[in-house]
Amino acid sequence: MTPEKSFDPRPWRLLSPALLAITLLVVVPMSFILVYSFYENIDLAVDRVTFQFGNWNELFTDSYYHNAIWKTLRLSVIVTILAAVLGYIPAYFIANTRFRQKWLLLLLLILPFWVSFIIRTLSWIHILGNQGAINGLLQWLGITDQSISMMYNEFAVLVGFIHVFLPYMILNVYVSLEGIDENLEPAARTLGCTPWQAFREVTLPLSMPGLAAGSLLVFVLTAGSYVTPLILGGPGDFLFGNLIFDAVISELNWPMGAALSFTLLFLLGVVVVIYSRFMGLSQLQKAFG
Repeated sequence: MTPEKSFDPRPWRLLSPALLAITLLVVVPMSFILVYSFYENIDLAVDRVTFQFGNWNELFTDSYYHNAIWKTLRLSVIVTILAAVLGYIPAYFIANTRFRQKWLLLLLLILPFWVSFIIRTLSWIHILGNQGAINGLLQWLGITDQSISMMYNEFAVLVGFIHVFLPYMILNVYVSLEGIDENLEPAARTLGCTPWQAFREVTLPLSMPGLAAGSLLVFVLTAGSYVTPLILGGPGDFLFGNLIFDAVISELNWPMGAALSFTLLFLLGVVVVIYSRFMGLSQLQKAFG
């Protein structure tokens, strides 16, 4: 008979600071939010301590919230796909460029993070607006006589999201591409592959951890955002985050806001679980390592 292994507490001692931080900063606050979602809102910022399912019943039965969830997921998928396609090209160029000052390209990529998220979003009003740069250029060239409406619609929201979240995708893909042995593609070409076949069969599969990590990050950030639709979108371009903002800030209905917040957390958690099922969370470590 094999001897029973004794319990070794050393790993738990090493993990205890991280577990304590997660408990205090994540588990405890989210528990308060879950409990608060069962309270009853009586008036503006006036809540009654009780245990009732009114907020959850409204969330599950009102099609207004269902449409917001569907719109959020749909827009997040579109932004993620566009960011993946548009982000892979510059990431591939930076990773394979022979330019000696590669750090300068990376600096230009990181530079937008030095500007406020809100300022970067507001800047599109001066680009896409009726009196913006694009309409001014079109009228100056004589292409159109009057302004083209490009603001306060889903197109403007998509442009704002891509502008803000594209660097996250590029950085993740770049880190993954940078870790690939640069001799693999030439070796594949030596064995008879065309440049496209070498990229498709060698580089693209090896860069999938970075592409998957960037996609997950962009999806989660888009689904939880409310500033971009608030500034660039119209009345019908709200996302689920905007409902949370309205419930907490505008209506002062904190129990309903808590129910909506926990719902968004659950939906994004499901996405992470699906990602872990098909890709594995170890891919995130590969993307950054």
